[in-house]
Amino acid sequence: MPADTLTSGIDAFRKAALSCPLPAAVELIGEKWAFLILRGALNGLQHFEEFQAGLGIARNILSDRLSKLVAGGILERQPDPSDGRRVIYSLTAKGEDLLPVVLALRQWGEKWGYGSMKVVLADARDHKPVRKLCVLSHDGRELQLKDLTWIEREGSQALRTAAE
Repeated sequence: MPADTLTSGIDAFRKAALSCPLPAAVELIGEKWAFLILRGALNGLQHFEEFQAGLGIARNILSDRLSKLVAGGILERQPDPSDGRRVIYSLTAKGEDLLPVVLALRQWGEKWGYGSMKVVLADARDHKPVRKLCVLSHDGRELQLKDLTWIEREGSQALRTAAE
């Protein structure tokens, strides 16, 4: 591969990487405890004490991560109507939109030998396990990495490369 082709490819990657949303998302939820708190919230944990007991996390770390998730718009903090001394942490729409991320990482961990649980996530109506998450084409075909490419978003002038 000629040096100028390699350099232009790296330059395109670097330019696209600067506008990629992935680093900011990882900054907010990519840390172990933040991710486990998110998992707990997706599974119905709401009170500080529930998160602490369910995760075995130190109070100061839990307090810090909950504050960051609230500041990031993943969780919202509200007084508990049944006990004004307590607080309820609930998922926002932004937080609920992370369900596929958590599920994909769990499925990946099970596939690659990082543990398998006796319970699986199921459809509440039919009580059948959910399907493996995958990347689908516009017409429903399952796609692999070799099937993907980057294109310009309609109406966008910015350069898009595989870095995004």
